[in-house]
Amino acid sequence: MPHARTDTRRRPPRVAVLIEASNAYGRGLLEGIHRYLREHDPWTILLPEHGRGLPPLEMLARWKGDGVIARIETEAIARALGRLRRRHSLAIVDVSAARLLADVPYVETDDAAIARIAVDHFFERDFRHLAFLGDERFRWSGNRCDAFVASAGAGKTVAVYEPPRRGRSAAADDEAVEEWLVSLPKPVGLLACYDIRGRQALEACRRAGLSVPDEVAVLGVDDDAVLCGLSSPPLSSVIPDAIGAGRVAAELLEALMRGERLDRDEWLLPPVGIAMRQSTDVLAIDDEIVTAAMRYIREHACTGIRVADLVRAVGVRRRVLERRFTLRVGHTPHEEIARVQFRRVEQLLAETDLPLATIAARAGFRHPEYMTVAFTRRHGTSPSRWRRARRG
Repeated sequence: MPHARTDTRRRPPRVAVLIEASNAYGRGLLEGIHRYLREHDPWTILLPEHGRGLPPLEMLARWKGDGVIARIETEAIARALGRLRRRHSLAIVDVSAARLLADVPYVETDDAAIARIAVDHFFERDFRHLAFLGDERFRWSGNRCDAFVASAGAGKTVAVYEPPRRGRSAAADDEAVEEWLVSLPKPVGLLACYDIRGRQALEACRRAGLSVPDEVAVLGVDDDAVLCGLSSPPLSSVIPDAIGAGRVAAELLEALMRGERLDRDEWLLPPVGIAMRQSTDVLAIDDEIVTAAMRYIREHACTGIRVADLVRAVGVRRRVLERRFTLRVGHTPHEEIARVQFRRVEQLLAETDLPLATIAARAGFRHPEYMTVAFTRRHGTSPSRWRRARRG
């Protein structure tokens, strides 16, 4: 990272920020820039509203400023910024992996690290078959695909989606994705290059009658909480450090505008972790009885079911179910029911202001007092304290 020097400018630098706010990653970049500026001297910001890769190029051609932070994802943007740089000696930091403008420092998520955390996520759940659903429009999708295949290691086959040649329409792509998912060996762990593609995979599974996550476990990237939460089932997603990337980009631009030299052109930030939701909340199990039991628990645990209800649903004797379940899952059906209930409690505590009695009812506990005691025993702290600590 460059060393700061004393700034003798008399006016705030004029900076254009060409980052769309229509997706979670772009909003994270903007938040990172905002956090940097809260702690440093202010800039005069130009922030034009635009969709992905489509800033107002005519306005940009007339603009006179000191620096730009941009997602340079089209040749048109690269040409426009290249002209500005030659004309005004403009400082530029790129926050895209497309690399369309040479000799410009760029800050991006570490695609290799994203691939590794995704592979580990699936291997921890005993998946032997993996697949990748990309988007050929974006270079970073190809980077993630290559890293995902490499991270799987020797002896592991990763199925990679190939877009249809018979047409480029969205409908043709939806149909091709569905056919591809049906053709994959099951159970399979699928990494989608970003959350929008993950939602598309979930919809294709629904149309094809494929069970998620038992047959196809789907993991997205970007952790767009609204997008993931509105998916059916809710979509697990890798959490990139978008805020950190925006902050680093702002720091680099400040250094460039001061005339400092950077020691390298590439800054890659590893992901924060994985937001676990229902689309990958499963073990890859080759026992149909246990798989059916796991599915029934996920769908009904928060209605207050007991093991006797589970036994009737899967149609085997209790002793047989408990023996096979414990052998393959590592704990009893009763413990799995409680695990799903407490995951629901944790979600409601973290994301809502509902009172404990309401949370207990929604998680399938008949008595809120019992939920509080069991939660405290399980977590080492009360639900109220857990909620305060999580939000803090």
